[in-house]
Amino acid sequence: MNPQKIARVTGILFVITFIASIPPVLFLYGPLLDDPRYILGGGAADNGASLGALLELILIIANIGTAVVLYPVVKRVNEILALGFVTARVIESVFIGVGLLIILSMVTLRQEAAAGADASSLLAVGQSLVALQSWTFLLGPGFVVGVGNGLILGYLMYRSALVPRGLAMLGLIAGPVLLARFVGILFGVFEPTSVLGSLTVVPEFIWELSLGIWLIVKGFNPSAVASLPTTPDDGVLTGVE
Repeated sequence: MNPQKIARVTGILFVITFIASIPPVLFLYGPLLDDPRYILGGGAADNGASLGALLELILIIANIGTAVVLYPVVKRVNEILALGFVTARVIESVFIGVGLLIILSMVTLRQEAAAGADASSLLAVGQSLVALQSWTFLLGPGFVVGVGNGLILGYLMYRSALVPRGLAMLGLIAGPVLLARFVGILFGVFEPTSVLGSLTVVPEFIWELSLGIWLIVKGFNPSAVASLPTTPDDGVLTGVE
């Protein structure tokens, strides 16, 4: 595939990840995760949970697609890091998938509660699942994204100049900030939904959205594409000079 087509497909996939990831977190999963007694209540939020699950399945496909589609180009920059980016995207998607299974399990347990299952036991299980889902989100989109989308992809874009280096610097800044956020939450310095916790995700949000839009509108820098090594082995050596 032509490198510019790769750029635009990658950009579209990045935009899809935003479209698919925001509604579940901000709107659709709220009744399940914010109310510990959801699992004992009515089924009004079940359809929202099912829609959120469908969107997250699309998110998983788009997540992995951004790395797989981009791989033929960035492996010419540094094949080791290009493979690392693919791996990071897969691991992130695994955490998202586990969180998705937790949501669907909560819906199933709520339906069992409606059928007369023991309420106190279901409530305890539901609270445990909410806590587990929160950690899958922090480890996947929270920690792994800082390494993969932030540091690795930011470096590949900066080193190759496939996009403006000023734009690529956003990734190199956003990655460490997101990692620092995870460490702060892990040690109880601040809460994920606190003002500081929310602000620390902004650089990564801007980096990924800006990259996606740039790749759709502008594509790769043609002169940077022309200067890439023609073989992956040369790319590895070039990437670690």
